[in-house]
Amino acid sequence: MPRKASVFIVEFKFELESCPLGVVIPLEESKNKLASVKPLVDLTRPDMERVNQLILSKAGSDVQMIPEVANHLISSGGKRLRPMLTLASASMFGYEGDNHIKLATSVEFMHTATLLHDDVVDESDLRRGKSTARTIWGNQASVLVGDFLLGQAFRMMVDVGSLDALDVLSTAASVIAEGEVLQLSVAKNMETTEDDYLQVIRAKTAALFAAAAEVGPIVAKTDKATRSALKSYGMNLGLAFQLVDDVLDYGGKSADLGKNTGDDFREGKITLPVILSYRRGTQDERAFWRNAIEKGESSDENLEKALGLITKYNGLGDTIGRATHYGTIARDALAPLPQSPWKDALLEVIDFCIERLN
Repeated sequence: MPRKASVFIVEFKFELESCPLGVVIPLEESKNKLASVKPLVDLTRPDMERVNQLILSKAGSDVQMIPEVANHLISSGGKRLRPMLTLASASMFGYEGDNHIKLATSVEFMHTATLLHDDVVDESDLRRGKSTARTIWGNQASVLVGDFLLGQAFRMMVDVGSLDALDVLSTAASVIAEGEVLQLSVAKNMETTEDDYLQVIRAKTAALFAAAAEVGPIVAKTDKATRSALKSYGMNLGLAFQLVDDVLDYGGKSADLGKNTGDDFREGKITLPVILSYRRGTQDERAFWRNAIEKGESSDENLEKALGLITKYNGLGDTIGRATHYGTIARDALAPLPQSPWKDALLEVIDFCIERLN
């Protein structure tokens, strides 16, 4: 058993007796300057300007409602991390063409489409601090504009002319849809296991991170080992990213999270902090979770009780430990790659994803 270590991730401070994944962040490391996506933003800025122009162009349509709905979400913020991964993973190997611009735009359109669809499925009213498209234009328009963006994404993939890149991104689209359906199949089922949940987020979230990072080395014509390394980086970065989101829902701020704090609980979503707290709870505490999640008894009073149980059973601390574990795997995946500012920026993104808890 590892020695007791103080874990400090911004507002959250936990004492972990042990971590089954063997990864914790020592308190001393918290004194370092917080990580940032700024190095990646600075490196990709010229290409991201081209991506943004292509986004505006390809989101256009003679059907007036399509650009209105699309631009509502596209202009609402977000760091556009996924397309930056595509740009960086191509440029770090000296690629100088235009295909990474098209693929990065495709990745962003895929992400935007999934958000439009997610908000309908989840009946969400807030996204990135703004009313969701479904609350303004309705569910039908949100779904159909999402479909339009997916169609535009695939048209750009075809323009690139790489069957390998098309295969990676089309496979990701299928996997994301499978993840959505899998989430529906386990929705509000408190017997959902940690493995079940990881399978959901691996498909729903991490698959697009992995694809975004893999198509860059494809257009740069690198070897299969390099492709595999970037894919592993993206997959594990995506897992860490989602697990931190799970923590933020119970301990973050709406402005930072892009939705209302506690929305996962109110919507009856089963995330890792809930799973861990349920598994470790007493019979009465498990009954509370079943009533709250399965029967929809998600009042503010019950949210406070849920927070108390999650704290009691270290649901947030252990979720952070798992996120850090996947961040370490992402870091290790890049180890064989040559040193460069691009590599340094991608490594800092890992730390940033964890330190979003600031």
